[in-house]
Amino acid sequence: MITSSAVGARSQESPRAATRSRGASAGEACILGTATAVPPFFWSQQELKEHLLGRAELDESRLRLATAAFDRAAVATRYAALPLPELGTSTPTISSLNYRRHATALGEEVAARAMEKAAVSADAIDMIISVSCTGVMIPSMDAHLANVLGFRADVRRLPLTQLGCAGGAAALARARDFLVGHPGGHVLVVAVELPSLSLQLADASDDNIVSSAIFGDGAAAVVLGPRQGPGLEIIETMSHLFPDSLGLLGLELRDDGFHSILRREVVDVLRAGARELVDALVATRALSRDDLSFFVLHTGGKTILRCLEQELALERQATQPSWDVLRRYGNQSSASVLFVLHEWMTTRKPQRGAHGLLAAFGPGFSAEMMLLHGC
Repeated sequence: MITSSAVGARSQESPRAATRSRGASAGEACILGTATAVPPFFWSQQELKEHLLGRAELDESRLRLATAAFDRAAVATRYAALPLPELGTSTPTISSLNYRRHATALGEEVAARAMEKAAVSADAIDMIISVSCTGVMIPSMDAHLANVLGFRADVRRLPLTQLGCAGGAAALARARDFLVGHPGGHVLVVAVELPSLSLQLADASDDNIVSSAIFGDGAAAVVLGPRQGPGLEIIETMSHLFPDSLGLLGLELRDDGFHSILRREVVDVLRAGARELVDALVATRALSRDDLSFFVLHTGGKTILRCLEQELALERQATQPSWDVLRRYGNQSSASVLFVLHEWMTTRKPQRGAHGLLAAFGPGFSAEMMLLHGC
């Protein structure tokens, strides 16, 4: 049974009012395989800084601010769908994003690899959840993947858009909802983000400068289903809308494409609410924060990661996979938390019986969290 309570509780109410997906899944919502993929073009942060700021329309003071943003981003390298000379050379309108070709190629690659890793064939997939916020495709990416990869004609499709950096975590939560109601089923989650296609070099706002310094392209996929062996199970999920925070984070669609909204107050909201949210989530299983031994945190940037470390009293070793992903790839929006999950699954491999937290934050301003259990 799945129950929920009110979403978006007012500030004076407890985060316990956040939506939760309840019910014991009995090993039905296990992570069976993960995969990541990146476009072919790859540069250092220094190369990107020199290229992008050399083309940007910035006065001397804004150029100094932008240089500092690139240098302090804790990002070493990033990937993009276009070669460096083509980045930011034209006005990024929706019609010229060329999103479909790049997104479907990456989505196909990463979906096939995740299914191979999970030893689950395309005809065994009962639901596809596709995630993106950096481009527009109608039909959605899941329909394209169904035709290319050979999914059943009756496969359920759920495209998730406009959730920003929280999209990957939200997709995992919706996958668990489906699997609790359909025991023995399999769900494929595919997140593809290509922010490089919508660079706004004429936008000198703080928001755009910071976004240009940290966002990178990438795709990730996860296959979920009944337990097959050692791995991770999603045992609880939580969604939360922070009150009066609509303008803190997002993408504004204008005639010339997407423009970033990224307010500094996001950190203040997290600092005020993150600890209580996590406490409420773990309490659903009679646990405390001390019972958590691994942390799959979205790479929202170094300020966000440091805030979460402070509020949750975490040492760097507990969050190092998130820092590693940020350094190597930048912030890949919805795909980022799935990259971090892949890092934990392939290099850290949480022990059987261990509990962990997966968390991502996105427009709304919202949180998507889940409790993981080593199985």
